[in-house]
Amino acid sequence: MRSRKILEKMITGRWIFSVIAGVFCLSGVAEAATLTVGTCPGAGFSTVQAAVDAAKSGDIVNVCPGSYPEQVSIDKTLTVKGIAVGTQDAAVILPPVGGLVANATDPVSGLSEAAQVLVAPGVNKLKSVTLLNLVIDGTNNGVGACTPGVTGILYQNASGMVSNVVTRNQMLAAAALSGCDSGSGIRVEASSDVAGIKLVTVQKSTVHDYQKNGITALGNSGSIKFLSNSVRGQGPTTGGPANGIQVSFGAVGQVQDNDVIDNINIGANGFAASGILIFASSKVQVIGNTVGNNQFGVAAETSTTGTADKTLIKSNEIFGTLDIDGIDLCSNNNVVNANTIASSDEAGVDLDSGCGSTGNGNKVTGNTINEACAGILVGSGTSGNTITPNSFFNVTNTTLSADVCPASVSGARGKLQSGSARPVLAPSY
Repeated sequence: MRSRKILEKMITGRWIFSVIAGVFCLSGVAEAATLTVGTCPGAGFSTVQAAVDAAKSGDIVNVCPGSYPEQVSIDKTLTVKGIAVGTQDAAVILPPVGGLVANATDPVSGLSEAAQVLVAPGVNKLKSVTLLNLVIDGTNNGVGACTPGVTGILYQNASGMVSNVVTRNQMLAAAALSGCDSGSGIRVEASSDVAGIKLVTVQKSTVHDYQKNGITALGNSGSIKFLSNSVRGQGPTTGGPANGIQVSFGAVGQVQDNDVIDNINIGANGFAASGILIFASSKVQVIGNTVGNNQFGVAAETSTTGTADKTLIKSNEIFGTLDIDGIDLCSNNNVVNANTIASSDEAGVDLDSGCGSTGNGNKVTGNTINEACAGILVGSGTSGNTITPNSFFNVTNTTLSADVCPASVSGARGKLQSGSARPVLAPSY
């Protein structure tokens, strides 16, 4: 009995000590502060950058409705979000007076970049940055040269989330600079010399009126989720071959449930725009997207910098592909399943041998293809492909062994590009 009482006292004492220790521990935890920018009630900062600089890691920066002409750099873990006040909602970040200036260097190309919102680790230990309910407008950015590259939101060797955001008008000031690889809504860049996997989710956002790309991921160690976004190009333009969504140069992840339209390059420069481009990145999943009115619909292309093998292209609706293919497989061992492909000027699906030893080992089954010069175009020298069963309607040839459709076939390429050469894809670097 005595031993039992001693044990009870010991247990009780430990419990009391644990509770007291827990209270002290909790009291030492700093709660996240909220800093407010603008002119709405409680605002203490006139610029977003001033609030970011004053914030501590883990804080929240609220941005009141209004316009903020500035470039913003974030190098700590924060949430930056636009807030509604009364009937007003839009918090718009615009280029500063005098235009954008270079504030980053692309780790893949080495070119300078001018990002309106830059998320990159500095002296602080940045874990994740969340951007919510903001408009990033590139109007009057003042950049009249090919470099620095203009970007709305740039995540560089950083993780985080972009949700319910708008990027628009990321275009160069000089219309004559049509060949420049510049003008992107959202870019996610990662380099292998920075430790750790960089994961960025872009979701439920709207990206439109960009010059080069809507949403781009590139670089080793980069992992992305591009989910339920609306991406709209300029439509027919000589401003350069744009891509709605691009995953490239070793980046991996998901492109799912997005709407991508109106990426069309016209003229005789030999390059074509695309809705969704997987370039030198393997094992990317392209699922449930609606892709319309582009020169290429969805393309998985191998290059000298890496393969685009083992891409999963499933349950997408692809329509109105102008000049080229609904799905182009210039890579190997891809799975193309349960897609609906309508109105392709060239092929519904192209097993493309034009990127080296490519167009091999693909499984193309369960797709519905309505109107094309070839339902499935089987490139010369390709092998090991499974191309049945599929459903074909109103196609000139259900399958055709050739590298291109004959020019004499009604509906074949030639509406937008002059000359006889097949236009090629043009990724953003």
